[in-house]
Amino acid sequence: MNSAALSLLTLNILADLSCWQQRKKLLVEGIGQLAPDVIALQEVRLSEDPTQPNPAEWLAKQLGYTQLELCPKTGRAAQFEGLALLSRLPVLSHFCLDLQSQQRVAQIVALAWGDQKLVLANCHLFWQPGESLERVRQVERLLQHLDAIPGNPYLLVCGDFNGEPHTQAIQLMRQRFLSAHATAHGAEPVYTCPTPLKRSTWSLLRTMFNYLSVMRPGQMRLNWRGVLDYIFVDPRLSVIECRVVLDQPAVNNPRIYPSDHFGLFARLKIP
Repeated sequence: MNSAALSLLTLNILADLSCWQQRKKLLVEGIGQLAPDVIALQEVRLSEDPTQPNPAEWLAKQLGYTQLELCPKTGRAAQFEGLALLSRLPVLSHFCLDLQSQQRVAQIVALAWGDQKLVLANCHLFWQPGESLERVRQVERLLQHLDAIPGNPYLLVCGDFNGEPHTQAIQLMRQRFLSAHATAHGAEPVYTCPTPLKRSTWSLLRTMFNYLSVMRPGQMRLNWRGVLDYIFVDPRLSVIECRVVLDQPAVNNPRIYPSDHFGLFARLKIP
């Protein structure tokens, strides 16, 4: 059995790169101090333009991660955005699961953890304020896929679920997994999103369009903040720690944060 602890960071990195030059310095410094074994990123900006480097590729190079797996969204969105996983553990396999709505995907990566096999699902689920039947369907599809993996590997699911703790999709996840933060602290964080990061006009307009596209203008609250980000852990694993990270602004600008989400960092161990 593997007795070494595994460290994992999940972060929605924000596809809007308008403040990237300032943010990337905070990301390298903050992630470098954490030195996680595995990094799961959401909202990774993709581009065919070689003059606009992929943020995940840039971070992997700066931080010394030699294993990088990218998982684009489906449809037209595949040209612009996806998920990424950076790992110091050997990658055994990689698969992009089509979640069949809103061009969303789940990134399924099998990793060698000592002499054990670990399967990690990196997610960015259906965006809809409040309850969402589509988000529940995506969770059900993800769980069905994980159940079908042979060999009974250890499972982790993390990312931006776009659902608050009381919603049905998150309650469904809790029926199968431990929430790492709630296990370590007895509750979820106060909030993980949004940070005070200054967002571009394009990003704000996209958010407004999304509200209208899911027909929930009544849910628009300028002062909203809540928990959307989670690390869900196989009950066979022990949670050593879990905490909110990348939650401090730049020293010279209180409006510049690493992202519009805080990150979650956990250390886990086979008991």
